[in-house]
Amino acid sequence: FPDVILTTGGTGFAARDVTPEATIRVVDRRCTGLEVALHNRSLAATPMAALSRAVAGIRGKTLIVNFPGSVKAVREYWEVVEPVLHHAVDLLTGHDDGSLHHAMAKEANEAHPNGGN
Repeated sequence: FPDVILTTGGTGFAARDVTPEATIRVVDRRCTGLEVALHNRSLAATPMAALSRAVAGIRGKTLIVNFPGSVKAVREYWEVVEPVLHHAVDLLTGHDDGSLHHAMAKEANEAHPNGGN
């Protein structure tokens, strides 16, 4: 099975737009945080993004993300997905060595040595 499946199109309000329903039927778990991040990014670009029904989820060890059909919107979604994709795949496939979490904790401790107090 692939690590990632990215679909394009079929996420709007038209009768033929059934990609989210198909995705929901096959995923084991929804990735609501990723969905919110994707929608927020698109809404920052256009109010028309409110018409998107794109979803993201996990089936087994595969991440599935619905991208919109327009090239502009795909670029906006990619801006959100690209920075987290490698880590998401590592977590799903069991290849996460904890180094990212360690680096983030170290950075937070350096920024706020007394826990922010």
